[in-house]
Amino acid sequence: MTAKSAQSPGSTVTRKELIALLNEDLSREFQAIIAYVVYSQTLKGAAYMAIARELEVHAGEELAHALTIAKQIDYLGGAPTTVPKTVKTSDKAEAMLQFDLDNEGETIANYRQRVQQCEALGEYAVAEEIREILRTEQEHQIDLASALGKNVPVVPAAKRT
Repeated sequence: MTAKSAQSPGSTVTRKELIALLNEDLSREFQAIIAYVVYSQTLKGAAYMAIARELEVHAGEELAHALTIAKQIDYLGGAPTTVPKTVKTSDKAEAMLQFDLDNEGETIANYRQRVQQCEALGEYAVAEEIREILRTEQEHQIDLASALGKNVPVVPAAKRT
């Protein structure tokens, strides 16, 4: 089973596949750290100063998430990745915030699936760690949507197996 098919909603995965999926999540956390650091320092204009400060906070929270996910990968017997996903950049503040909002939606959808996959494997403690990360990611989504003057996007719930 490929990582792509293992991510289909509600799918059951093996321990090895879960490690691979968590490494994808870790790559996304690294991406978020980099994006929040860069965006927080390059957003320009008075309208964006409050969100720039909030993005600095988000960067620290994403680092904590990366540490948690790396710890869970190690616990499961895997080796944490060192490679971030590609970070999109723009000269436009709204574009950067939209990139972050889109990434948070993807992260939330993946973590919802990961919780179910962990529970299906009987890894309830790992699922609880991811639930805590999920709560923070949803707060980030709210912050970003508010900064953009948008409603919080609806992220489909993962289907139960």
